[in-house]
Amino acid sequence: MNKQWEKLNPGILKLELFCKGMRIDPTCDLEKDARLVSRIRAGLGSGLEIILPDNLYANIPVLEEFAKQSPFLLIKRSSRYYITKEGSDLCQVTIPSQPLWYQKRTSNGTLMSRVGMLQGTYLAIYPARVCSYWLSEPRQNCRFCATGLNVGVTEEAEKSVQDVVETAVAARKESRITFVHFNTGYCERKALDILAPYVKAVKEETGLLIGVQCPPQKELSKYDMMMEMGTDHFSFCFEFFNKEVFREVCPGKAETLGQETFFTAMEYTVGKMGKGKVSGEIIAGLEPIEDTLKAIDYITSIGAFPTICIFRPLAGTDYQTKPSPKFEDMLLIFRHMYEACKKNSIPTDIAPKIRVSLVVLPYEGRYFMEGYGFDDFIYSCKLTLMRLLFRTYYGIKLFLK
Repeated sequence: MNKQWEKLNPGILKLELFCKGMRIDPTCDLEKDARLVSRIRAGLGSGLEIILPDNLYANIPVLEEFAKQSPFLLIKRSSRYYITKEGSDLCQVTIPSQPLWYQKRTSNGTLMSRVGMLQGTYLAIYPARVCSYWLSEPRQNCRFCATGLNVGVTEEAEKSVQDVVETAVAARKESRITFVHFNTGYCERKALDILAPYVKAVKEETGLLIGVQCPPQKELSKYDMMMEMGTDHFSFCFEFFNKEVFREVCPGKAETLGQETFFTAMEYTVGKMGKGKVSGEIIAGLEPIEDTLKAIDYITSIGAFPTICIFRPLAGTDYQTKPSPKFEDMLLIFRHMYEACKKNSIPTDIAPKIRVSLVVLPYEGRYFMEGYGFDDFIYSCKLTLMRLLFRTYYGIKLFLK
C-alpha cells in the first residue's frame, strides 16, 4: 500500500470533499460505473456517491459551480478510481454501481428509481406531493432547498403505497438494506397522517427499520400512533438555532411553525423512545459558528443526536451563489459534535448496515479527535456493547420475519 494512503484520514477527506466538491476527469465512465447523479428532494443527495477508505460513504458535490474550482479530481486508471489532489494520488475509492432494481417497474408500471433511491446504504423515499411552502404566493420555501425543482420532475410527484412497498422489498432483497427513511415537506399539519399508511405497510411487509422526517406536528399523540405502527427513528429539521437566520432562511417554517414547535416535538419523542432514536437536523455554514455549537449542545442535552448538513449552494436554488463553507470552520463544528455526544452518552452507529452519504454523522466524529483519553475508551466500549446487543436482536427479528 502507498505510504501516503496509510496516513490518510478518511473522515477529514470526506469533510473536505463536502466543503470543496470534486472535479471529474474525462477518464471516468460514470454513466457505466456509478449510481445516478440525480437531483432529488431538497437536493443534498444530488452529488456523486462514492465509498472512501474505512467504508465511509459520501455524496460529493460535482455539479455545482464551486466544485469546478475544487483541488480534488476523480480519475479512472486501469478500471480503478482514485481521488487526486495537485497531481498526486490521495486514495483509491469505490464507486457504488447502480442497483438492478433501479430499472425495474412496480406492478403499477412505475420505475422504481422514481419511487426511492439509495443514499449511502439506506432507501430514501419522499411519498408526498411537493412541500406547500413552494406553492404559496409569495413562495415561502427554505432558501437552500430544491424540493420544488425536483419532486414531480426527477421523481414521481406522489407514490402509491403499493409502489413504495414493492420498491422497499426489491431494495431489501437486492441491496440488502436495513433502513427505510421517509420524509416530506410541509403538508398543513397532515404529514404524519400522509406517512402513516406507508410506514405501516413497509414495516409489516419487510420488518425493516423505519425513519420518519417531516415538519413537527402540534398534536403530539400522532407520534404515539407512528411508534405503534413501527417507526424506529424521528428526525426534525429545525435547520438553525439563530432565530434571525431561521426567519430569514426558512420563512415558511418561521411563520407556520416556529422553532419551539420543533423543540417540543423533539423532546416529546425522545421522552417516549429514549436516547439516540431521535435526531435534530441542522445546517452548518449559514449561521454563526457559535449558534451551531449551541444547537449541538441543545440537541445532545435532551438525548437526541445531531445530524449536521454542510450547506451546499445548489444550482437553481435561492442560495446558489452563496459560498460553500470553509473546511476549517466545519472541522471545529464536527469536533464539537463528537465531544457533545460523548459528554451526553448519546448512542450512535448502533443499527446494522446503515452508512450515510449525505452528512458526517456523530460516529464519524472519531476522525476529528485531537487525542484519545480514558473517556473516549469508556464511550467506545458502551457503544460497542449496545451495538452488539441491538444487532443481535434486530437480526433475530428480521430472520423470523
